[in-house]
Amino acid sequence: MNTLDNYISEYIEYCKYRKRLDFKTLKAYKIDLKQYTDYCSDLSDCFGKDVVDTFITSLHKNYKAKTVKRKIASLKAFFHYMEYKEILTENPFTKLDIRFREAKLLPKTIPLHSMQSFLSTLYVQKEHAESEYQQRCCIRDIAVIELLFATGMRISELCSLKPSDIDLESNNILIYGKGAKERIIQIGNQEVIAALNLYKETFAKDMDSCGYFFVNRLQHKLSDQSVRCMINHYAELAGISQHITPHMFRHSFATLLLEQDVDIRYIQRMLGHSSISTTEIYTHVSSSKQKDILVHKNPRNQIDINKG
Repeated sequence: MNTLDNYISEYIEYCKYRKRLDFKTLKAYKIDLKQYTDYCSDLSDCFGKDVVDTFITSLHKNYKAKTVKRKIASLKAFFHYMEYKEILTENPFTKLDIRFREAKLLPKTIPLHSMQSFLSTLYVQKEHAESEYQQRCCIRDIAVIELLFATGMRISELCSLKPSDIDLESNNILIYGKGAKERIIQIGNQEVIAALNLYKETFAKDMDSCGYFFVNRLQHKLSDQSVRCMINHYAELAGISQHITPHMFRHSFATLLLEQDVDIRYIQRMLGHSSISTTEIYTHVSSSKQKDILVHKNPRNQIDINKG
C-alpha cells in the first residue's frame, strides 16, 4: 500500500535522476515535504484543497514570506508530479489562491572604502606573516576574496571550482551555477590574475590531491563555512563593524557595475541569473549613481530664474 512518504520518495528520485536537480534543491524539497507529511498524516485527506489551504495558512503564521514562498513552491511541484503520474485526478492548487505580497529586501553591499580596507588588510597580513603556514593561508585567502569580488560568483560556485575550470592563460573561469547551468567569466584585473597564479603555484600539490581548486589545511575542499569564518576574521582585523557575508561581494560587484553604466543584461549573464527581474533589484540599490544623476543632470538645472 502506498503512503504519502512513498510517493514523496518516488518524487525525490524523479527530481534527482530525471530533472537532475542539485543537492541543495533536493534537500529543500525533502524538508518542505516532510513538514507536509507531519501536518497531514492521513493519505485520504492530504490531497484535498481544504487541507492544503489550512497548511499554507499555518506556514504564513510561522515563517517569513520568502520561506513560505519556497515551501509552497515545493509542495506545488510535488502535486504537479502527482498529477503528471495520474495518481491525482485533480490538483488542489488549481482552485487555491496562493498569491501574496512579498516585501522586497534590497541586497546589502559593502561600501567601496570598506572593500579597500578589507583587501589592504589581506595583503598586509601576507607581508607580515610570521610562518610559512600563515603565508600560505594568506595567499589562499587573497585568491578567494579577490575572485569573489572580481567575478560576483556565488560562494557555492567558488568552493566547487576544479583546477581545470580556471584557465590562467586565457584568464577565463568556467562556473557551474544553479540548475547545472554553465557560464564563462573573464578575469579582467591583473592583481587578481597575479593572486590566482601565486595561489596555483603554492597549492599545486594540494589541488592535485584534493581535486578542487581551493583547499583547506587538511587538503580537503574548502567549505562555505570556512570562507565565512575567513571573511569575519579579516573584517575584524580591518576594523569593519559591518557584518559582511560572502554574498555581499556578489551584491557589491553587481551594484558597482551598474553605477558605471554597464548594461543590466551583461550583468545578468555575469551573475548567472535566469531572469532579468532577479538582476533588476540592483537598480534600486545604486543610490550613489542616482544621487549623481539628480545633482548633475536634474531637469531643474536647466532653468535659471531671474529673481532680480
